[in-house]
Amino acid sequence: MAHTPSHGRAEQAARIAAKPWYRQLYVQVLVAIVVGIVLGWRWPDLATDMEPIGTTFITAMKMLIGPIVFLTIIGGIAGVADLKKVGRTGIKALTYFQVGTIVALLTGLVAINVFRLGDGVHADPSTLKTSGDASQYVSQGEHQHWWEFLTNIVPNSFFGPFVEGNILQVIFLAVVFGIAIKMVGKTGEPIIAAVGRLTEVVFKVLSFVMKAAPLGAFGAMSYAIGKFGLSTLTSLGSLILLFYVTSALFVVVVLGGVLALYVRLNIFQLFRYFKEEFWLILGTSTAEPALPGLMRKLQFMGAERSTVGLVVPTGYSFNLDGAAIYLSLATLYIAQATDTSLSLGQQLGLLAVMLLTSKGAAGVAGGGFIALTATLSTVGSVPAAGIMLIFGIDKFMSECRALVNFFGNAVATLFVAKWENGLDLERARAVLAGKAGEPPLTTDAEAEEARPVAALPAPQTAEVAS
Repeated sequence: MAHTPSHGRAEQAARIAAKPWYRQLYVQVLVAIVVGIVLGWRWPDLATDMEPIGTTFITAMKMLIGPIVFLTIIGGIAGVADLKKVGRTGIKALTYFQVGTIVALLTGLVAINVFRLGDGVHADPSTLKTSGDASQYVSQGEHQHWWEFLTNIVPNSFFGPFVEGNILQVIFLAVVFGIAIKMVGKTGEPIIAAVGRLTEVVFKVLSFVMKAAPLGAFGAMSYAIGKFGLSTLTSLGSLILLFYVTSALFVVVVLGGVLALYVRLNIFQLFRYFKEEFWLILGTSTAEPALPGLMRKLQFMGAERSTVGLVVPTGYSFNLDGAAIYLSLATLYIAQATDTSLSLGQQLGLLAVMLLTSKGAAGVAGGGFIALTATLSTVGSVPAAGIMLIFGIDKFMSECRALVNFFGNAVATLFVAKWENGLDLERARAVLAGKAGEPPLTTDAEAEEARPVAALPAPQTAEVAS
């Protein structure tokens, strides 16, 4: 009997479905996290020596983020018939980002005003001395102005953003090049084809790196527990708990409400769909390693490739809901702890500044602390040295920040895709319900082979040019 393409797809789907549980990436990462916690708890000295394992994996992922963002944005723009749609999608995305950031900032502000965890600390700012990494972050934040994220968008050289890992500048270059390639017409067609082929290669390299994800999660978690100790969690446990509960409510109520009321999808099904990325972020404390998976899975759900390619990378710089909650909550906690009285007007003024400073250090090591210091330095009414009060627990809050940022960008992309009539809602529901096979593992081309449900139409714009 002839071996038909549909028969081949069915065979591949069966192989994926029969994959043993212990070979699932999220299971391996989860086990690695547990082992890392135990090692850090019982043998902290040995655990701290595991730091290079975690940092090497994260460095390897960051090495690929710039090229992936650059290529997917160019491919996304090239796949749009009308360049006006690119501008329209960008404006809608930025509008959503700003509204989402305001809501996130207000959520943190309300939470810390209701529970007022800083009252009674009575810390003297003059006795708070910054040292080590905190001193470096404070120095960077004090010299950072609210408008710098605008002026720093333009890079000094073409390769500079890729070397420095400045995603905002990579986005700028990609948009400019994508529009230029589109406007030169047939002359740009070979370049578009080359971009598609190069994208395949980069995602294949990514699949190699992702095999080391459990090791990366183990190294990062071992170091965190071994370095800071579980006792750090209990010293300011109430603040950590408030941040986690506030963030969870924001994701379930605000993001879940947006997803249910407008997109007509279920947030809890979305959690299950992104379980691999969830555990990866929890283990590494950063959302960057999950960016490629987010983009591939959103395309697999039926979101237009052009929308995903524009909204997701931009959201990683402009749509940081977790960082926004952290900024407002941490700033008001420091004010309360240092007996700094802030009126409602001053608090709203802080929010206005945070709308800009929260974008200023995106993708930078210690970005949350740099943005926090920049906010305090700009306003001047809350002592910047007060960040030492929370520096010890920041590592245990970074996971939550990254997770909220990740799901915020997932919902934002689905929202904008629906707004632009670029979301196959029937397919999205089938995928979230587990009726459309496994999500893609590496590239769009392989994803096509893994789709066992022939009745579900594949997104027309989800193909990689070849």
